Amino acid sequence: MPWNMNDYPSSLKNLDTPVKKKAIDIANAMLDEGYDEGRAIPIATEQAKEWYENATKDEINEAKQMGDDELQSRDQDDQQYENRPELLDKGEHVVPHEDGWAVQAEDAKKPSNVYEKKEEAVSRAKEVAENKGTQVIIHKKDGSIQEKTDY
Repeated sequence: MPWNMNDYPSSLKNLDTPVKKKAIDIANAMLDEGYDEGRAIPIATEQAKEWYENATKDEINEAKQMGDDELQSRDQDDQQYENRPELLDKGEHVVPHEDGWAVQAEDAKKPSNVYEKKEEAVSRAKEVAENKGTQVIIHKKDGSIQEKTDY
């Protein structure tokens, strides 16, 4: 059952409202992707704190305004792993894409992110792989493997 502002993990109770709402939103998305609660809560909390440090005033105000319906609902396009929890154990690949460089879990049907610059894609892939405890496989423009890193 998705969390909301009336029903959320006790570890979130001391967070400021926008951080708490963002953490709930992220944790709910992670549960949708197949993460278990024990992994989703600390990852979501850390990401929400990081988001808050870098968010604009408008983004913070937008988070403050989020209602329970928004916290609990998920747009199908937002589901990175398309309810395929088996991808959580797969490494993240940085591959050439028609719009630049893509971050895509091994065996995924589509990339989770696309960036103009390879460095941006590598940074995101490392972040995701570290959260999942998997590996990053960075490819060259020709598709061959440039580098592998385990997390």
